[in-house]
Amino acid sequence: MSNTGTNNQKKTPRNLLYYYLIVVAIVMFFNLAILPMIMQRQVYTTTYYDFINAVEAGEVKQVQFSSTEINYVREEKGQIYYCKTGVVDNPELPKMLQEKGINYAAEIPETPSLFLTILLQYGLPILIFSFIGRQINKNLVSKMGAGGLNIRGGSAAKVYEPDADTKTFEDVAGQEEAKEALQEIIDYLNNPKKYEAIGAQCPKGVLLVGPPGTGKTLMAKAVAGEAHVPFFSISGSEFVEMFVGRGAAKVRELFDQAEKKAPCIVFIDEIDTIGKKRDTGFSTNDEREQTLNQLLTEMDGFEGNKGVIILAATNRPEVLDPALLRPGRFDRQVRMELPDLLGREAILNVHLKKVKTKEKIDVNLIARMTAGASGAQLANIVNEAALRAVRMGENSVTTADLEESVETIIAGAEKKNAILSEKEKRIVAYHEIGHALVAAKQSGSAPVQKITIVPRTSGALGYTMQVEEDEKSLISKQDAYQRLEILCGGRAAEEVVFDMITTGASNDIEKATEIARNMITRYGMSDTFGMMALQTGGNTYLGHQGQSSVSPETARLVDEEVRDLIAKAYQGAKDILENNREKLDELSAYLLEKETISGQEFMDILGK
Repeated sequence: MSNTGTNNQKKTPRNLLYYYLIVVAIVMFFNLAILPMIMQRQVYTTTYYDFINAVEAGEVKQVQFSSTEINYVREEKGQIYYCKTGVVDNPELPKMLQEKGINYAAEIPETPSLFLTILLQYGLPILIFSFIGRQINKNLVSKMGAGGLNIRGGSAAKVYEPDADTKTFEDVAGQEEAKEALQEIIDYLNNPKKYEAIGAQCPKGVLLVGPPGTGKTLMAKAVAGEAHVPFFSISGSEFVEMFVGRGAAKVRELFDQAEKKAPCIVFIDEIDTIGKKRDTGFSTNDEREQTLNQLLTEMDGFEGNKGVIILAATNRPEVLDPALLRPGRFDRQVRMELPDLLGREAILNVHLKKVKTKEKIDVNLIARMTAGASGAQLANIVNEAALRAVRMGENSVTTADLEESVETIIAGAEKKNAILSEKEKRIVAYHEIGHALVAAKQSGSAPVQKITIVPRTSGALGYTMQVEEDEKSLISKQDAYQRLEILCGGRAAEEVVFDMITTGASNDIEKATEIARNMITRYGMSDTFGMMALQTGGNTYLGHQGQSSVSPETARLVDEEVRDLIAKAYQGAKDILENNREKLDELSAYLLEKETISGQEFMDILGK
């Protein structure tokens, strides 16, 4: 505490200097801008005739000539008036003024109020200095502590006491591996003597790593709830402020509070905000680095058996400073990946308990429709289904509501007022059936779940939904190539039937290009380059693809191979549609009539 007070006292003169500079700026502004405006006198405009009469009557005291006007001072019954009039060619005027003894060449002196001048030039600055001085003294007195001056302002961490806002592992589904890895932390907080007896020390820090929405914050709360200990929660961005040193002060305050509440858990969300790699370049951030250095020092300063466990979360582990990840600080990394099929079912069951359902929900179907979804997205899907049930006038959620909510999140809501011409609807119908027919004629492709040509708010004029029967963890080269053919099926159908192409395939082209490029640069599925790495870096959690690490010549060859791969897939899709032209026409006509058909209807017509 004494060191903190000394550092803060050193910073106090700098803060006072800021106040003084502000006061000087205000005084200069008053003297240069406000004071002349206040002291500006009132000038009366008169005629030249009135001016001559005032001169002859001996009422004019001073006269100033300019090229456009005559300014003069007139005294009448002891009252001074400032007047002006227009210029008239009168050669006798100077002689008349000379005879009357009037000073007609001198500047008219300013005669403002002496009291007003003293008040503005001296009184106002004194008042401002006095006010600021009182405020500074008041702040200094209120912030004086036993060990010196304390300008930290308190920690911004939210504290959740046991039984007040308790979460348990029952509230977290689909992350069984992470629960198992964190079970040891809970056991240590509940039975520390068991570990002390053998000489073991609990990890000081645990880093939760995973994509957004996988429940890292919820998992940290659940660990605290299972251990029945206080839970401190703060975001990394709350440490960094505009005042130098405040972030480091907040770190000290946070750890001081945590040690008083031990055993407890401190959770720092988005730790990459303050934990980025330190750099000696010109783009360094001194305040962030000071905060990081203080965090590293505090984690070294308390013993592992004090009962304070640091949990942190990030979805950018590649940018963290190596000093933060070394043993003795964040000893462990717990991966919280996107849930698999069983995990999605478990998450859906957790959230479905919070809504009213009328029938048995086909959770497996919804889980298969939402491959790659995070826990937060699944929670949103359940909530969207409940909102849809209310809009439809129902009092419970059904499987149909959940299916529609999945489609709403993927493609947007249906556009009720969208108007397509008959020709456009026919093109869209053939386009979507082209996707579905190519998929159905392949071996191993995911079955078609639904086909629709109802426009959506995302801009899609229709879509074809495929749902895998089982969860796939690995994608073969054949699977990726078949996916390319399916994506090319819509554009190929337009060319086969109408001998033309439209803009409807823009999204398909984008996805196909991404898949083809990943096959060559990331997955080693290239006939030319084999297992050569052509791309480095990137963040799989946030979808960053990384940067190309090849020469311009190699990059050109990559582009050519991507083009050839897509062209080959396009030709394969075109061959499938030409060989099944009758079914293409029959299915498109049926879809054009119904607008939306199920996968079962599609397969029934195809199997006739």
